[in-house]
Amino acid sequence: MDQLASPAIPEGFVPRPAGGPFLEPIGPIMIRRDLGPLAFGLRIEKRHCNSKDMAHGGMLATFADLALGIGGFQLAGVKGFFTTISLNSDYLAPALLGTWLECEPVLLRRTRTLVFAQGVCMADGKPVLRASGVFGLPKDPPAQPSGG
Repeated sequence: MDQLASPAIPEGFVPRPAGGPFLEPIGPIMIRRDLGPLAFGLRIEKRHCNSKDMAHGGMLATFADLALGIGGFQLAGVKGFFTTISLNSDYLAPALLGTWLECEPVLLRRTRTLVFAQGVCMADGKPVLRASGVFGLPKDPPAQPSGG
């Protein structure tokens, strides 16, 4: 695939800023909120791939972590920074250079302190990774001592 010619982004997807310096080189991560179910997307580029022009497994796991964590929080109506408690993934097939990677997170459960989510990452409509995760909710800031 010609790295200068960027294939079209599917309708309804817009860039979503990814938090922190670790995620900046991966993006832009795209999000779809309005047309269809909540979904996250990414075009697989050379920088995401191993020497065989397939998305690196660590890249797929990072994408799943982001999609399930952010998506699970949005679906649960939670704002704030999440921490990943657990992320399980099953690699089903390769995601090849140039394919559109997409994940629709599914909220399984929300407790007082945790969000449970799962999803299947699809590359051009074919399942490539199944993942589930447990994410910690933001903690309340510590109470400030009263002056006196």
